[in-house]
Amino acid sequence: MAYLQSSPEPCVGSLIHPEWVLTAAHCPLPTKIRLGVYQPSIKDKKEQIRKYSLTVPHPEFNPQYLNNNLRLIKLSKVAVLNNHVGTIAIAMEPMAYNESCFIPTWTWNEYKNFSDPDILTWINQYSLSYKDCWNTLQQEQGEIVNIMCLGKPLNVVTDVKEVSAAPAICGGRLHGILSWSKAGVTLGNEGFFTEVHPYARWIMEIMNSY
Repeated sequence: MAYLQSSPEPCVGSLIHPEWVLTAAHCPLPTKIRLGVYQPSIKDKKEQIRKYSLTVPHPEFNPQYLNNNLRLIKLSKVAVLNNHVGTIAIAMEPMAYNESCFIPTWTWNEYKNFSDPDILTWINQYSLSYKDCWNTLQQEQGEIVNIMCLGKPLNVVTDVKEVSAAPAICGGRLHGILSWSKAGVTLGNEGFFTEVHPYARWIMEIMNSY
C-alpha cells in the first residue's frame, strides 16, 4: 500500500509495480507518496518517500457518477521492494461470487482537517451477488458500470473517519478500489468499489507506454 499524502485529505494507493501506483481518480494529486507506512502520523525510518513523475486518470472518468474511477501514478523513483514494501498483482478476470476480500485503510482516532490518520485498520468482507449489487446501485447512484459491492448496509452512527480509495484484495489480487461508501467500511458497512479487471488492458498499456 501507498499513503498518498495530499490536501485536503489523503488517499490510499496500491503499488502494482515498483514504479506504478493505482488509486481512485477522485483523489487529489499527492504532494508526497509514502511507502511502507503503518502509522502515517509517525515518521518511520523504514518508509520510502517518493514524488510522482506522471499521473494518468482514466480518460472516461466521470466525476459526477464516479464511472471509471481509476488513476495511475508513476513514481519519480522506483520503489525498493523489501519486507515493508511490496507489490500487489491486479485482477485479470472477475472475482468468484461470495469470495472474501481483505480491505485495508488508515483511520483517524479523532479527525482533524489536514492531519494524518493514526493507524492502519482492515476487515474481511464478502461480495454481494451481481443482482443485489446492481439493485443497490440503482437506488444509490444510478447508471454505474464496473462496480463491485462489498459489505452490507448497517444502521451505524460512527465517528470513524477512513482514508479514501481503499483496495479490495481478493484471492491475493487487487480486485477493487473503493469509489464511495457510507461511513465505517472497516466496521462492515457497504462499500462500492471500481472493479479492476475490466481495466487491466488499459493499465498494462499505460505502464508499457511510459
